[in-house]
Amino acid sequence: MNGPFGDEMAEAFSDLAKSINEEDGFLWKIWTESPETNEAGGIYIFETKETAEKYMDMHAKRLASFGITDVNVKIFAINSRLTEITNGPVN
Repeated sequence: MNGPFGDEMAEAFSDLAKSINEEDGFLWKIWTESPETNEAGGIYIFETKETAEKYMDMHAKRLASFGITDVNVKIFAINSRLTEITNGPVN
């Protein structure tokens, strides 16, 4: 991704961020960016693997419509006990 980043990214993607809140099973997202490597993304938490997969499929198509095709997606389970020790906001 060739930008925008920082405050410009926050402004440009605020409607996208609001729309993500409406997705089935969505709980939260941490937005990530690296202007030095032209990368952006995030860590998403969904209620179930199925809702994460559904979102992943839809979002990959949406990104492709923006011209972003080099997308790296991985789905992981959460180890709640360890996450609680390190103050992660999940139960």
